[in-house]
Amino acid sequence: MSDADGVGEVVILDEILPAGRPWGHVVRGGEILRLVDLEGQQAVDFLCFDAADRGERYNATNTIKVQGNIYIEVDTVLYSDRGTALFTIIADTCGRHDTIYGCCSEANNFLRYGVRGTPSCYANFREILAGFGLDERSIVGNVNFFMSVPVLPDGGAGIGNGISRPGSYV
Repeated sequence: MSDADGVGEVVILDEILPAGRPWGHVVRGGEILRLVDLEGQQAVDFLCFDAADRGERYNATNTIKVQGNIYIEVDTVLYSDRGTALFTIIADTCGRHDTIYGCCSEANNFLRYGVRGTPSCYANFREILAGFGLDERSIVGNVNFFMSVPVLPDGGAGIGNGISRPGSYV
């Protein structure tokens, strides 16, 4: 892997995921994971763990505290519960990604919208984590790549208009 723009990279795996479906894979040190928003205005709910110690998982609070910023952008390091660096953002054509809103679930969709039986990222996390020997206790506050969650001066927050364009990547 030679640079963030992909010149000289060896592609190990190239998959297009249907919208609303989970995906998981072990990414080894030195490898680059590139997430592409093919159509624009999408979101990728993202969790990561240390493959050698799955108890070492992404921690939004540590990531925010160490970076001094609630948004993820180039040079942001995603930290674990124990302060271990899990991923570093080396390229980003979108510019801002959410760390505070977490994933949707059937339960919070009911609380927010009064709707039952909706598909959710929480269910997707449960499904994919099972393949790695993990259960719902491993679901923590996650990164939402390509998702805009503006925080207002009064502390209010909510999902904003998507900011990613077709082909945006991180």
